[in-house]
Amino acid sequence: MQETYIVDYGAGNIGSVANMIKRVGGKAFIASSPQELEKAERIILPGVGSFDSGMGKLEASGMIEMLNEKVLVEKVPFLGICLGAQLCTKGSEEGTSKGLGWFDADTLKFKFSKEQNLKLPHMGWNYVKACKEHPILNELPQNSRFYFVHKYYLQAQNKQDILFSSEYGSTFASGLQKDNIIALQFHPEKSHKYGMRVMENFINL
Repeated sequence: MQETYIVDYGAGNIGSVANMIKRVGGKAFIASSPQELEKAERIILPGVGSFDSGMGKLEASGMIEMLNEKVLVEKVPFLGICLGAQLCTKGSEEGTSKGLGWFDADTLKFKFSKEQNLKLPHMGWNYVKACKEHPILNELPQNSRFYFVHKYYLQAQNKQDILFSSEYGSTFASGLQKDNIIALQFHPEKSHKYGMRVMENFINL
């Protein structure tokens, strides 16, 4: 079983992600420095909070250069969750910081009409629809339900990067995938059996 390193940059629910990895039979390690990240065979970037704060904390951790090396050059399997997924885009309407830019995508705020009468954040259980084939989907039923908490969503310029879609006011991308990089807007670590399936598939990539 390969080891999964969770990036600890002060903006994520590290414990619940680590517990889910262990629950599905994986080995979870916490990386809070470039030196610790250097050994990673697969990487998870969790995150909650605002985009600019998250990027600021990631920059302060000194791990961006190592992340680029591991993910873009060595092509280790990578999973971004919630804010961690948004940080993989070019930037967010939530702030002014540049994102990692691993996807040709932006993070945009939900905008609803008064008639739609939808609340922000989009919080709770919602269905996700697979938009293409990928090993992360192994034995995952179509229209599985996952737990969401977000006001901003992923918008990819390249439609081939869309892994999952969901409905909230309109259709939005709830997951992106390109090469070894997966970005999920929902929280697999909080999504019971479906989340366990996704996490198990990831640690077996």
